[in-house]
Amino acid sequence: MSKLDPYELDVLQAYESGKLKSTATKAELQKMRAAARATAIKDKRVNIRLSAVDLMDIQAKALEEGMPYQTLISSVLHKYVTGKLSESQAKHAGSSQRPTPRST
Repeated sequence: MSKLDPYELDVLQAYESGKLKSTATKAELQKMRAAARATAIKDKRVNIRLSAVDLMDIQAKALEEGMPYQTLISSVLHKYVTGKLSESQAKHAGSSQRPTPRST
């Protein structure tokens, strides 16, 4: 496991000592549970081809987020198709990335 910074240690200690309390309502918790169940159902397999550079960038981003790269890809696609990720958000989030190659 990676080293925790001071803030993360404070959060962990607060959690372990029982000082953290949920502020979510019952309705919010039900909604989150339903979303988690729907997201967790993965009954289809898809194969796609990506450029080596894109795959390396995805793997690096997944590592930063602390998740497997397949989970990151699935999450981004899920957010896009459910309208929680729009094209303008994706462009803004990727503005510091390399430019898209153009064909001549």
